[in-house]
Amino acid sequence: MRGNILIAGLGLIGGSIALAIKRAHEDATVIGYDVSNESLRLARSLGVIDEAVPSFAHAACEADVIVLAVPVVQTEQLLRELAHLPLRSHVIITDVGSTKERIVEQALPLLEKGVAFIGGHPMAGSHKSGVAAARAHLFENAFYILTPTEHVKEEDVIRLKQWLKGTKAHFVTLTPREHDRIAGVISHFPHIIAASLVHQAQQYEREDELVSRLAAGGFRDITRIASSNPEMWRDIFIHNKEELLQLFDRWIEEMKKIRTYVADGDSERIYHYFHEAKQFRDGLPVRTKGAIPSFYDLYVDVPDYPGVISEITGYLAKERISITNIRIIETREDIYGVLRLSFQTEDDRQRAKRCIEANTNYETYVV
Repeated sequence: MRGNILIAGLGLIGGSIALAIKRAHEDATVIGYDVSNESLRLARSLGVIDEAVPSFAHAACEADVIVLAVPVVQTEQLLRELAHLPLRSHVIITDVGSTKERIVEQALPLLEKGVAFIGGHPMAGSHKSGVAAARAHLFENAFYILTPTEHVKEEDVIRLKQWLKGTKAHFVTLTPREHDRIAGVISHFPHIIAASLVHQAQQYEREDELVSRLAAGGFRDITRIASSNPEMWRDIFIHNKEELLQLFDRWIEEMKKIRTYVADGDSERIYHYFHEAKQFRDGLPVRTKGAIPSFYDLYVDVPDYPGVISEITGYLAKERISITNIRIIETREDIYGVLRLSFQTEDDRQRAKRCIEANTNYETYVV
């Protein structure tokens, strides 16, 4: 396919979409726009885009496809700007935001003019950010949600999927409301829970300073998503306010129920509560990517001596296995430490496990 593809917002997601389009459509010209000149320069030097432009409006008027890969508040601003531009009659506009109903409402002036706006949400990410972390394979095996309205022709949806085929994602069509309800359950509300757990620990730390020290292991792991960008999540919660308010009510009822089990000392119901949760959780897909980036962690028991970390990373470097994060977990003194290595994919984690076991006698395990 030939044409001009404008990517507005050259971060991890926008850059990865640009690379996926370039991989599948060699004759396409990928044009990048970003408010950060440094991101533009870096994207151009890394070959993520073919051209960098200083003006969004001018590039939009010449584009065949426009991808709005910016935070949801900025997406609204760009949609308002697009509504007043002389766009090409066949242009397709899409976004990547994790809320859809309010975004589609902002796109109504465009839709009423006959412009094909198709809401989008690639449900994949990384623990790294910025265009330097962009990868063409970021969305492989991920769900890519599209939320076309009745204003959009089916042929335009098919055309957008064709442009995005290089993502190798699984496309799913939902209404904007369906999307926001599901995203609220599996992504937005879990971030609230994680942040609440952290706040609770912070409050208890005022009573006992051991709290933060003992929270260094499992507690820190299960609340990782509380470290997400607060500005981004503030905007998402404002956008998805109605769905989240309903989830608050249901969550409060759920906590009241389990609290009653505990207060009554009802061991059977407490057991079944955790048993049912375990069964459902264990039955969730393993290989398919979801709304929250997966953590591909490998734990290595290592002795406490100088150079042990460089020894292990050296073996991985020889095999060209990339590490996204590394951390020493120390819970007690005078015993083996635990080295936690994080990887981009399950394949990288398995390769690392085989590499370490082949070169050392250190025990490795996945939890």
